[in-house]
Amino acid sequence: MFTGLIREVASVVSFSGETLTLKAKYQPNIGDSIAVNGACLTAMRLGQGTFTVELSPETRAHVAHENFKGQVHIEPAMQVGDRLDGHFVQGHVDGIGEVVRTSMLGNALEMEIGMSAEMMVYMIPKGSVAIDGVSLTINAVHENSIGLTLIPLTLKDTLLASYQAKRRVNVESDMLVRSLHHMLNRSKQQGWEEVEHWMRLY
Repeated sequence: MFTGLIREVASVVSFSGETLTLKAKYQPNIGDSIAVNGACLTAMRLGQGTFTVELSPETRAHVAHENFKGQVHIEPAMQVGDRLDGHFVQGHVDGIGEVVRTSMLGNALEMEIGMSAEMMVYMIPKGSVAIDGVSLTINAVHENSIGLTLIPLTLKDTLLASYQAKRRVNVESDMLVRSLHHMLNRSKQQGWEEVEHWMRLY
């Protein structure tokens, strides 16, 4: 589990398709979970100021792996007792979106992200979304895209200020919205009694 608050911008040492080696100040232990551009990966090998994570075929099929070059966002998994300043992020990327446009509005950056209809059902006004692992608030919901406003601190601590139109990005929807949508769909077949039962267990 993550918060969507980027711990560090790490440098990519190498990427083979199956393994990704990063250079960072943060050093995980072997077996630790760490989000890289929003994808939850496991540290499998440590080096001098570096660590290596492995990507499964499932992960490679759902992330914008062409961005595993230059620099990437990293965030270690939450620990019990950590303060939650972003939102609950699982590191399970729903799919790939694409930057439609960016423009400055005062001291903030307006960004529009296009995505598939399957992902759009989880996007709600003023809801949360993780873009390349960064926790953001959805300001506008369009037919095939969402609008975001990035404050100066977000621009300073992440790579988002450098994103240009047509760049593909990893998108993870809010797990609470996703869970509710799933339960409501199940209710059409299973009935509200079962939905209420599962909701009481949360």
